[in-house]
Amino acid sequence: MPELPEVETIRRVLEPQLRGRRILRAELLTPGVAAHPAAEDFCRDAGGQAFSAVNRRGKFLLLHLENGGDIVVHLRMTGQLLLTPPDISPEKHTHAVFYLDNGSQLRFSDMRRFGRLWLKRPGEPDTFTGICGLGPEPFDPAVDAAYLLRAFGRSRRPIKACLLDQSRIAGIGNIYADEILFSVRIHPARPAATLRQEEWARLAQSIPATLAYFIEKNAISPEEYLAERGKNYRNTPYLRVYGHAGSPCPACGAVLTRTVTGGRGTCFCPQCQAEPSSAAGTKEGQGRAARQRKEGTKND
Repeated sequence: MPELPEVETIRRVLEPQLRGRRILRAELLTPGVAAHPAAEDFCRDAGGQAFSAVNRRGKFLLLHLENGGDIVVHLRMTGQLLLTPPDISPEKHTHAVFYLDNGSQLRFSDMRRFGRLWLKRPGEPDTFTGICGLGPEPFDPAVDAAYLLRAFGRSRRPIKACLLDQSRIAGIGNIYADEILFSVRIHPARPAATLRQEEWARLAQSIPATLAYFIEKNAISPEEYLAERGKNYRNTPYLRVYGHAGSPCPACGAVLTRTVTGGRGTCFCPQCQAEPSSAAGTKEGQGRAARQRKEGTKND
């Protein structure tokens, strides 16, 4: 599923191709995919506008229009945004088509229909996309150890749940939260309040470094992206723990474990990411470990 590195990859593919292109007509094949405004208004107001740039905010794509408005896209779990020649057959679950002045078509498809489009008119307050509630970008220098400590240092929530909190840091998803925590050898279920200063420092370094690494590995040409219909991402060979439960840890050889943390499937190394003995030895730690084992068994 698309997370920040994948959304950034799509942005880099589409931005140079869309900049300056004009929308001749917008068509919503599934009207409900437009969350704001109503489908008829969405199509009317998008028509005739040219794209001035494409940016990303967290997991959102922002297609800036020349009049100062924005078409905002959230792909959610299975959304795809594809720029195609008109003679390529549309994907089965295509919900929106933007017909452009050079004959190409920008198509939005989504098998599970969770993805959404919004059209923010020039000067309109954004009270509908959720972008205003996002925390800083993971690459923002302000997201340092001190920031993480202020944001999460008193929380009893699992540290993984904290990383997924979009109001604190925008863009980290389930896959890369696992990869980040493995890189710093922190157990995903550890209460954030138990992390030490040096662990916050390592985490602050790993967050942008891990995401930048996977953005680089996801790099793809527009031709390859079109040939693969925007469905294939290049991250899989480089994931060290996510999706590898039951396989040997790439660092120590222990068997990687799958559990559920904060309602999300989680992979980690029980040896490299062992909980501190002081926490594991308490009744609270023992109870948490038992719950994790039970949840992991139930969800296998």
